Amino acid sequence: MTTPSLTADVIIIGAGNAALCAALAAREAGKSVAVLEKAPEPMRGGNTYFTGGAIRFAYNGVEEVVQLVPDLSQAELDVMEVGSYTEGQYFDDLMRVTEGLSDQEMADALVRQSFPTMRWMHAQGVRFVPSWTHQAFKVDGKFRFWGGLCLQAVGGGKGLSDQLFEIAIERGVDIRYEHAAMRLEQDESGRVRGVTAQTPEGRRMLTGGAVVLACGGFEANPEMRARYLGPGWELAKVRGVRYNTGDGHRMAFEVGAQAFGHYSGCHAVAWDLNAPPFGNRSVTDLYQKHSYPFGLIVNVNGERFVDEGADFRNYTYAKYGKQILFQPERAAFQIFDQKTLHLLRDEYRIPQVTKGEASTLEELAWQLGINPEGLARTVAEYNAGCRPGDYNPTELDGVHTRNVQPPKTNWALPLDTPPYEGYAVTCGITFTFGGLRIDRRAQVMDTADNPIPGLYAAGEIVGGLFYHNYAGGAGLMQGSVFGKIAGASAAEDVG
Repeated sequence: MTTPSLTADVIIIGAGNAALCAALAAREAGKSVAVLEKAPEPMRGGNTYFTGGAIRFAYNGVEEVVQLVPDLSQAELDVMEVGSYTEGQYFDDLMRVTEGLSDQEMADALVRQSFPTMRWMHAQGVRFVPSWTHQAFKVDGKFRFWGGLCLQAVGGGKGLSDQLFEIAIERGVDIRYEHAAMRLEQDESGRVRGVTAQTPEGRRMLTGGAVVLACGGFEANPEMRARYLGPGWELAKVRGVRYNTGDGHRMAFEVGAQAFGHYSGCHAVAWDLNAPPFGNRSVTDLYQKHSYPFGLIVNVNGERFVDEGADFRNYTYAKYGKQILFQPERAAFQIFDQKTLHLLRDEYRIPQVTKGEASTLEELAWQLGINPEGLARTVAEYNAGCRPGDYNPTELDGVHTRNVQPPKTNWALPLDTPPYEGYAVTCGITFTFGGLRIDRRAQVMDTADNPIPGLYAAGEIVGGLFYHNYAGGAGLMQGSVFGKIAGASAAEDVG
């Protein structure tokens, strides 16, 4: 038996970036808001907590960046080169990495609303900072930001989550922890009016004027991973929370929602081989290993299997995790020499890293469990194929290999300066691409392309934007943009 225990104008399921942006937008419209977080309070925040906090947005120059980080000193501005990242470039990047499949209306909304939403978040109280260590290299005395990203939330993903919770609580949002949504409740007209949830006090029905689903994908559900992504995916490690088990998908389908997007696709990265099965809140995103463009990636046989320099890391890292999952023993190794070690991100220096260091490739291979003869052969062939050029980590420098398969298209320096370092990685799944179809108001659509009254969605549960691949920082921006739209639309419909 269920009994009503809470009434709010807008009920939001989930408590990550998208959910809390929806909550703030609905509160801004003067509505009462309840947020239902499946996790206990110490584990709150969804996948947002485990991101690096970088957010991709369109901007026309440093003047617009300064609007979001107004406390930058003149000394900092003097050593920054952020260039511009236009709406056209953003849209083109989305279409390029998704092989032209991204829903154009959604992509257009994301791109056009990215900078206005960043300004809105800043006005709400979210603080940003230049991504000095993750998205810039110092060249000729200036930090040059590359790959379409220049800002991140203060404190990274953890900082973004903590800031949003603090702001939401200050604004009067009622956050209920250990409230696992189980079923959407509809009135006789079919309008979604609430949700039944399992709570510490038992099963309760929470009623409201509208519901926003912002409870993530199904990446933490091994059965759904195997069903939708395919055989082998049940073996992947999960980068983030254990709570994103597809509950929102199931509940939405039960009321007739339309499935949309790339259900056999996901965001998956190179993740430390010995990382735990789910995210560690102390280490957060630092199990990732994203400096591979400046080295080589091999499997246990010592063989390369991807073009490490195909593009900036931002445009390849989310699909290369899948390649690792289907290598022998679901393992790969990133190999560097002394010429590029200074370019490695700080995640390579954490105490929990799985690494080897040796003066010879053979010794490194023995340390890491790589076939020594295979590694030696691969490196010799690669070194022989490297062509000279003007090496520059801040641009696609065209320093490439010839007569090597797979090729290395950029940043191809010979691996010949010991001591060598190697890092063992596996596949870490971040989020799934298949979700629900929404309209421009973020209202969930049914299978006949009609909006379901009272039901909205935002964040990783929304499908149609990402296919095959992903542009770094677009996930948080998508959550913020459509979270804001969903919260405002739900508030408008409540009246």
